[in-house]
Amino acid sequence: MTKYNLMPIDIWKFIKTGLLATATVVTMLATSASADTAEARCDIYPAKSDQASDMISCSFSQRQGFVTIRRADGVTHELEPDGNTVGNFKDKDGRRVYRQSGLGDQGLIFRFPDESVFVYWNAAALEPDNADNPAFPFSTKDYDATTLLNCRDASDTKFGQCPAGILRMEDRQASIVVQNQKGEQFTINFMTGYVNATNREVEAMINGDIWTVTVNGAEVYEVPIAAIEGG
Repeated sequence: MTKYNLMPIDIWKFIKTGLLATATVVTMLATSASADTAEARCDIYPAKSDQASDMISCSFSQRQGFVTIRRADGVTHELEPDGNTVGNFKDKDGRRVYRQSGLGDQGLIFRFPDESVFVYWNAAALEPDNADNPAFPFSTKDYDATTLLNCRDASDTKFGQCPAGILRMEDRQASIVVQNQKGEQFTINFMTGYVNATNREVEAMINGDIWTVTVNGAEVYEVPIAAIEGG
């Protein structure tokens, strides 16, 4: 069994693949003084509840610090900056709203007095299941190959399956985009001498022809060498 030391990823090395384009554009959107609207997914949590009451499509835009979230259920949040503290807003009724970054590169959280709105940049979870493509939302139109990887929470003992898209490179290297069990997408890079991931810490070990990759100490993935290198 071999364990590789991990190195910080150079994100721009992979931007040409388009894997990070969406996350990068949205990050720019959130900080730009003049930005267009981004389609997203909104999960709605009633105050003091850890269970979402709804998962709906929505749109997000920000201009000069003013934020607009338009939800498919007809609710529109118009937020304006509250003072000079970053992330503090007021809605159109004068209520205080707080923006949090607890979703990392997957989105933003807005805390209202009566509910929380989790804005996810990736809206694939809203798409209907595609029976003809078990690896949906990934397809061979965009990737060299698609697959289903064994995946589980670190606290679980049984594996489920997570869809993935594979972009292969020279020298038996590959970038694999995974959609985890929460519907979040991120990239694991299998490079010569090391394995890393976008905006995440990973520990990777190989046993036989299977890589076991633990992400942030919380998610475990099994990646066959054949998926990386191809046939």
